[in-house]
Amino acid sequence: MKHITLRQLRTVCAIHAEGKIVNAANRLGLTGPALTLQLRQLEEECGAQLFERATDGMRPTDAGIAVVEAALAIEERLRLLREEIDAIKGLRRGRLVVGAVSTAKYFAPQIIAGFKKLHPDIDIKLIVGNREQTIAKLKNHGLDVALMGRPPPDIQVDGRVFGDHPLLIVAAPDHPLARQRDITKARIAQEHFIVREPGSGTRVSFEHFMRDIPGRLDDPGTEMDSNETIKQAVMAGLGVAFISAHTVAYEVASDRLAALDVIGLPIRRQWFSVVRQDRAPTPALEAFRDFLTKKGPTFLPVLSRLYAAG
Repeated sequence: MKHITLRQLRTVCAIHAEGKIVNAANRLGLTGPALTLQLRQLEEECGAQLFERATDGMRPTDAGIAVVEAALAIEERLRLLREEIDAIKGLRRGRLVVGAVSTAKYFAPQIIAGFKKLHPDIDIKLIVGNREQTIAKLKNHGLDVALMGRPPPDIQVDGRVFGDHPLLIVAAPDHPLARQRDITKARIAQEHFIVREPGSGTRVSFEHFMRDIPGRLDDPGTEMDSNETIKQAVMAGLGVAFISAHTVAYEVASDRLAALDVIGLPIRRQWFSVVRQDRAPTPALEAFRDFLTKKGPTFLPVLSRLYAAG
């Protein structure tokens, strides 16, 4: 495969990302026939078909997926090379792609703004998604670093703690349990829950908390795919929610939500900055992770009072 070119590899990545020849050609500034020729030449060089035509577009074969993964790794290494050369030349600029699980969106922009004040020449892109989406981008070399709870167990990563992550249960302020103390898990399990979608870190923690209540997880509750929607549903009295304290700090402080005094809560988790172990560190990445370790906790929302008075 010594005759494979970067242009051919970028062609495969574009087809994989766009799904259609015409869209991939537009992305690369080529004509459809020119892009098709690049693909055919690469397939001849590999001795294998890389894509199959399907009703919904171009679908990669097993060989195609292997080539895409190799191409992404090569692109990442070239980008690292640019940053390494810049560092050798004494330049302070760099580029970071930061992923954040959806719960972290309540503080990730403030962290990035604080870091940019110290390093204004480092360009940072923030990508927010649920836990599964963030892990998928980490696997595909789409992120330099991810801000999340538990590091993924199926990728070799380096995870560094940068702050506490408390999880609790909230209800509308006029809920009958809002002013009760020492609510048992068995009692709170009787309530209707508004829950995040499967795959989110909060949903995993909720299921872990409720797993010893027989039958409770057979019908977890009403699923909603965003913390904002869940908060609005709870404020409207549609149920209670197991949620990150960082997402409801403002609503609890302003008495729009009440944090329930459930025995065993809040659960104390941690926030991690996560990078792949096979990713070579760059000056920009190391500066960002060092900033998170030293200053990250100061950007995390804090509940001034955990439970309602009374």
